[in-house]
Amino acid sequence: MKKEQAEITTQQQKAKNRRKNSPLPVIGISLGDINGVGPEVVIKALEDKRMLSLMTPVIFGSAKIMSFYRKQMGYEQFNFMTIKDMDNVAFGKANVINCWSHNVDVTPGEVTEAGSTAAWHSLKAAAAALKDDMLDAIVTAPINKDNIQNEEFTYAGHTEFFTQTFEAEESLMFLVSEGLRVGVATGHIPLQKVSENLTRAKIRQKLQIMEQSLRYDFGILKPKIAVLGLNPHAGENGLLGSEEQDIINPVIHELKEEGKLVFGPFPADGFFGSMIYRQFDAVLAMYHDQGLVPFKTIAFESGVNFTAGLPVVRTSPDHGTAYDIAGKNLASATSMREAIYLACDVIKNRKEADGDV
Repeated sequence: MKKEQAEITTQQQKAKNRRKNSPLPVIGISLGDINGVGPEVVIKALEDKRMLSLMTPVIFGSAKIMSFYRKQMGYEQFNFMTIKDMDNVAFGKANVINCWSHNVDVTPGEVTEAGSTAAWHSLKAAAAALKDDMLDAIVTAPINKDNIQNEEFTYAGHTEFFTQTFEAEESLMFLVSEGLRVGVATGHIPLQKVSENLTRAKIRQKLQIMEQSLRYDFGILKPKIAVLGLNPHAGENGLLGSEEQDIINPVIHELKEEGKLVFGPFPADGFFGSMIYRQFDAVLAMYHDQGLVPFKTIAFESGVNFTAGLPVVRTSPDHGTAYDIAGKNLASATSMREAIYLACDVIKNRKEADGDV
């Protein structure tokens, strides 16, 4: 038994060394809900062979599922290698690792138990490979947050799963596009609980993660950050709410005294409506929809969901499973493609910041 374990360890070390010696990063891709648009946008993003000049993709899912969608979409020119495990990655080619051995029925556009089980097995295997240092980054295709729930996955979404899996004290849901970056102080929680979850400590922590990520992950030496108010008109000096005066303003003042370029709080409507966001490197919104509604309005097809504050790199397209168009060859791969690009950029920026180039 000890001999077998030693052989496995040796094989894993060799695989890690091969990855680290590769001139291109190895990016893991979890397939998401197989009945959503995940498989479609993965194929569309990777069928352009120029993508393979940037990274080596490893898709965690099923060769049968990939073949099903490839045929249905008429993308027969898209080729991939089916590999047993990470020890056998074919660099410079698209790889697929089978994460389950049984047959799984694909019913595009439908919410099924098979879809949720497949999504979980894919995500679990990809996260394990990332944790074992077999990948440089992971890009997650969309899941159904409700349908995927099981005894092991009890999280509100990918962000919470990766935060706990990689033992980060805190993380930041950071929506990124070429012209706009938006983080949220509170993520997947009911609207009625937002105010009680906003504390000086939380806002300070989120701003620190954002500022560090802008420097470390995006290479911005002196980032300029805007903070939105919670209430309409940023509270109107307490007339419409006290959170700005009691919680948000004091944190902004403290960080300014520390030399950080943090400004606000800004009324959210006027801030986006008058394009003030263009003057900043990033924006911290107070709750999910306050940040994601304007972000998706401005950059829906090209936006990327990046989890800042993790010791690993995780990105995702900023859209969901889109069951209404699943299986119809209508989904745009732009966001998935941008998620892969961003993962590659963050890997490069982190290596440069660490002097590992």
